[in-house]
Amino acid sequence: MTMKKRLGSLILCGTMLLASGSLLAQDYGHDHDHGDQRYDHDHGDHHGGGFYDRGHREGWYRAGGRVPDEYRRGDYVVSDWHRDHLRPPPRGYHYVRSDNGDFLVVAVTTGVIASIIASH
Repeated sequence: MTMKKRLGSLILCGTMLLASGSLLAQDYGHDHDHGDQRYDHDHGDHHGGGFYDRGHREGWYRAGGRVPDEYRRGDYVVSDWHRDHLRPPPRGYHYVRSDNGDFLVVAVTTGVIASIIASH
C-alpha cells in the first residue's frame, strides 16, 4: 500500500469512528420534539374566588417587582380594605390580592410592588 492510500484510509477510519460516537449517544430525555408529554402542565388553571393562576408558583411576586396588568384591575384590586383589617393604602397606591391571598401594596400608575403583607 502506498503512503497516500494508507493515510487516506486512516483519515477515513478516524472520521467514521468519531461520527459513530455521536450516533450512539443517548439524548438523556432531551426530547426536543416533545413527542411523549407525560407531564402535560396546564398553565391556564382557574381556581376558586375569581383569581387566575398565570402558571407561576406561589410567591412569584417580590417587592420592587412589577405586577402584571391583569392584577391591576378587576377582581384582584382590593377596594374594601376595611373588611380585611388593613390600613388605608398610601396616596397613589392600592392593594392587590395575589393568587395565594397575600396583599400587595402596588403603585397605581406603574404597577411596582412597594410591599407585601402576608395573608392571615
